Amino acid sequence: MTQRIPLQDLATEAAVEYQSPSSKPSNNKPPNSHSTKLGHIYVREIGGFFQRIRRFSNWLLMALYFGLPWINWGDRPLVWFDLPAQEFHLFAATFYPQDFILLTWILVLCAFGLFLITVVAGRVWCGYSCPQSVWTFLFIWFEHRLEGPRHRRIRRDKSPRNLDTLWRKTAKHAAWLLIALATGIAFVGYFTPIRALVVDMFTLDMHPLALFWIGFFTLFTYLNAGWLRHQVCLHMCPYARFQSAMFDANTLIVSYDAARGEPRRNSPQKGVEATRAGDCIDCELCVQVCPTGIDIRDGLQYECIGCAACIDACDSVMARVDKPLGLIRYTTERELEGKTTRFWRPQLLAYSAALLSMVVLLVGFLNSRVPIDVDVVRDRQTLFESTAEGRIINYYNVTLRNQDGQAHRYALSVAGLPGLRLQGMDTIEVLANETRSLRLGLTVEAGDLTQPSQPIELRFIALDDPSITSVNKIPFLGPYGE
Repeated sequence: MTQRIPLQDLATEAAVEYQSPSSKPSNNKPPNSHSTKLGHIYVREIGGFFQRIRRFSNWLLMALYFGLPWINWGDRPLVWFDLPAQEFHLFAATFYPQDFILLTWILVLCAFGLFLITVVAGRVWCGYSCPQSVWTFLFIWFEHRLEGPRHRRIRRDKSPRNLDTLWRKTAKHAAWLLIALATGIAFVGYFTPIRALVVDMFTLDMHPLALFWIGFFTLFTYLNAGWLRHQVCLHMCPYARFQSAMFDANTLIVSYDAARGEPRRNSPQKGVEATRAGDCIDCELCVQVCPTGIDIRDGLQYECIGCAACIDACDSVMARVDKPLGLIRYTTERELEGKTTRFWRPQLLAYSAALLSMVVLLVGFLNSRVPIDVDVVRDRQTLFESTAEGRIINYYNVTLRNQDGQAHRYALSVAGLPGLRLQGMDTIEVLANETRSLRLGLTVEAGDLTQPSQPIELRFIALDDPSITSVNKIPFLGPYGE
């Protein structure tokens, strides 16, 4: 729920505690401490409509991240990137390194989706779904619970250390480290079955590589979400830098309505009468709740991650002073100028068309993807063999991978030369997601060869599902025909 603070205390507390790092201090305001330590911002907890949405999104994403490695699909994890076997299991499908183009396609698709969202609604991805923001808000949640509200944390950091401060900070960092450790274990659990991984941890029988990656992600989760926080969004994330190139006057952004809010009621400017004052009471609550420490009243800034904490904070104040909500709101520059926002515009249409085209092509590719992969390589020991009966034999090494979730028996056939036939087996059974290797001999009458190299076809057809077919064009070598 939203913290309820007497209105007369809002401005007083702000004057004692806050100075926006992005705004110039007023002449009558003493230096204060929204950011009193290097890189540290004291974030105030706030409730409200948008924060409920954000928390729901955060908990859902974390539940998926931590939960997916524990869910099994048959005898394997639901999501498992099996690097030693070069198999990537996603739900019912299994992909292989030769499907790398598919991964590239999906990444490009996600990039265009992010561009489209940015054109429409700014940095809502950052505020509601970005892993950096999700884990940062989780760490801040524990900080609030263990060290107390914002003003108490500031007082404790300014005061000499005592037992109460030490145990609270120790508990906070212990909680952060436990969350970071769980994050590292869950990440490695996508590459190693997590049940066996946890058992290996408790029996001290963990593989050194798994131990390294757990330690790596534990350390960097602890640093990024606990200590660096907004620095990651401001200085390390490239999206914060280039997203402004995708904004236009019709992009939905978090903005302060200066025409309605100015001049502020507590303005130090002489001659500003109460009857002329705007709706903003200059309580600076919007700045105290900002996770990146900006003052949204200074206008659009690249540091804003669109989390709408300032909207909920301002709405709570407006409700208590009996003023209309929306002094800070999601809006567009055109709307603030009194113009009509245009939703469909060339930039948005271009991104939408590109995204739709890629989705259609991806769906078509997935639907046409045949769950069989065949790699045929000529035996390099000899070009060909001649038999006493006047036949020519070529040998091939075949790797057959069944990419389906069920076993299949495949029929082998050849075409391209008269009298061409297989030596040995003409069917082979391959289990689900299994790879089989075999050596095939193909033979033909020497008189049927008219060139030293002629193209032929080697076909594999699933007997129980003829749509699963692989046709491989390979050369057949031999002497010139007579």
